[in-house]
Amino acid sequence: MEKQKSITVLTPTGTLGYGFGAEALARGMSLGPDVIAVDAGSTDPGPSYLGSNKPLVSDYSIRRELKDLISAAHKAGIPVIVGSAGGAGTASQVDRTVALVRSIVSELGIHLKLAWIYAEIPVERAKAAVATGDIVDFEAGAPLTAEILDETCSLVAQMGHEPICAALDAGADVIIAGRACDDSVIAAYPIWKGADPALAIHMGKILECGAFSAEPFAMDVMLGTIHDDHFVLEPGSSKRRASVKSVAAHSLYERENPFSQGGPGHLMDLADCSFEQLGERQVKVTGARITETEDYYVKLEGARLAGYRTICIAGLRCPTLATAIDGLLEEVRAKAIDYFAPEEVTITFHLYGRNGVMKELEPAPPSGHELGLVIDVVADRQELAHAVCHQISGGLLHYHYQDIINPSGNLAFPYSPSDLDIGAHYEFSAYHLMKVNSPTEFFPLHLEDL
Repeated sequence: MEKQKSITVLTPTGTLGYGFGAEALARGMSLGPDVIAVDAGSTDPGPSYLGSNKPLVSDYSIRRELKDLISAAHKAGIPVIVGSAGGAGTASQVDRTVALVRSIVSELGIHLKLAWIYAEIPVERAKAAVATGDIVDFEAGAPLTAEILDETCSLVAQMGHEPICAALDAGADVIIAGRACDDSVIAAYPIWKGADPALAIHMGKILECGAFSAEPFAMDVMLGTIHDDHFVLEPGSSKRRASVKSVAAHSLYERENPFSQGGPGHLMDLADCSFEQLGERQVKVTGARITETEDYYVKLEGARLAGYRTICIAGLRCPTLATAIDGLLEEVRAKAIDYFAPEEVTITFHLYGRNGVMKELEPAPPSGHELGLVIDVVADRQELAHAVCHQISGGLLHYHYQDIINPSGNLAFPYSPSDLDIGAHYEFSAYHLMKVNSPTEFFPLHLEDL
């Protein structure tokens, strides 16, 4: 395939369904992008969407935004690429998004070629990799075992750009990919067109959060254009600008090592990158280099059912209670554990208004005259979690302590019922790297003419 002189990618938002401006999209499309590419998932919201297969974003929001993007792309004659469909990129989440695409295409009365790519890994295949030593720890902090995999209810892997390029080879107009490495979703089309993979992947890393690399930052449209030895970033909205500070800062986003970034089959070297302001709204980026790894590894993400959760949300304002709250919570916890023994339950208290977000890492002194309290109980069945949570909330409501002033009730509940059943609670079971035989081995491609 003949290499294009320049290749422009339009990324409409940081996560499909989180919104973008109509003016930003219209202006972005007027700049002549070659592809629309957007990420739709992450592990940031935790393992629940992976374990439950429920979508991160509502069908309403996904359909609304996909309709705008497919309509704009069809008029321009360019493809649309969505990665990590549904939030976690499971097969059922891919199928759910594919169904929305079919509905949109029917409503618009257009014809296109749809591709979808699954990213689920058979548990038995992962167990075989454990046996042969082909799985290494990533950030789990412990080895992956066959026993843990037996408890895993959902297991996906992050695909690189290669499966998406295979869909482009097949002539796909809309590509719905399962779990995918965020930057690979953005980089796939430029790499397919012959761009330098180092530039494409670095640009993908910055673009994958949309206009978070612009000022003022937002979930909004961002464009990147790759040339032979650099790329240029520009926001879609005329009300935003790219600056050296905003782009360089986002280049460091979610990276433990500022000079190195690993990905499926490669290692990025960003030590010699430079950022240059072009006019008021654009930034030029150079210097990324890439090395292919000897073996090709993909990141595994697995979730296991770890119980059922009930929570209670309450507020407290009494100054004597606020002063005594730490000791009271430990007393209440101990009494609940004793009351329900020998049942095993996990009880967590979250205090907001006093180190509620960073907890022991909080550097600032406590402030505020009122506290918010979340009582969080996980047990092996929902009715037990509910019983424990209500025993704690009701007990604390009428708990007597030294220097108590208000005998009528220690807590204020914003909701009735006060104890809310959240349902299944999931934990990550796999967060490891697995060696594969090829970049497309576990990412089957499906095509359909609509």
